[in-house]
Amino acid sequence: MQTKSFDEISVQDLADAATVNRATFYDHYTDKFALLEAMVAGGFHQMLHERSVSYDGTCASAARPIILAVCDYLAMHQSSCPEGVQKSAFEPLIEAAITNAIRRVLLSGISKKTSASGPTAGMVATTASWAIYGAVKEWLKTPARPSAEEIATVILPLIMPILQAVPPAESDEKAQAHGVV
Repeated sequence: MQTKSFDEISVQDLADAATVNRATFYDHYTDKFALLEAMVAGGFHQMLHERSVSYDGTCASAARPIILAVCDYLAMHQSSCPEGVQKSAFEPLIEAAITNAIRRVLLSGISKKTSASGPTAGMVATTASWAIYGAVKEWLKTPARPSAEEIATVILPLIMPILQAVPPAESDEKAQAHGVV
């Protein structure tokens, strides 16, 4: 992408740069968009791992590191992309990669127990992940925006009612003690 636009890059170009054949590329990715999505998700997961970000669902502050990571990752992405590029084919891939990563982190701390009338853990995690992503995207558009720390304080009370729609997940030890597992 340093010498060609993403639209001009072919799978053959990628295979040549990676010194693999096209068949090997297709063994791992369906197309160049899948590779890009994997790269974005991998970068975001790496940031989460480096920061030891997890979600246990026990308190509001448990979601704060997730919000801060999304702020930092999207701000970094915005500053590294040339003007106008973010509205291209990258945007849906970035959205999907980031919201899926947030969803996975949140699901680890949301109970899988649901009532017949309540939302599923997946529905809660998906809704909260999009709420976090959308709020951070709106923050990025703000002229003279506040710091990530400040905006996390604003976003947190918006998403907590969503996350509290199901109880926190019980640890395996607690679940065994209660005869759930």
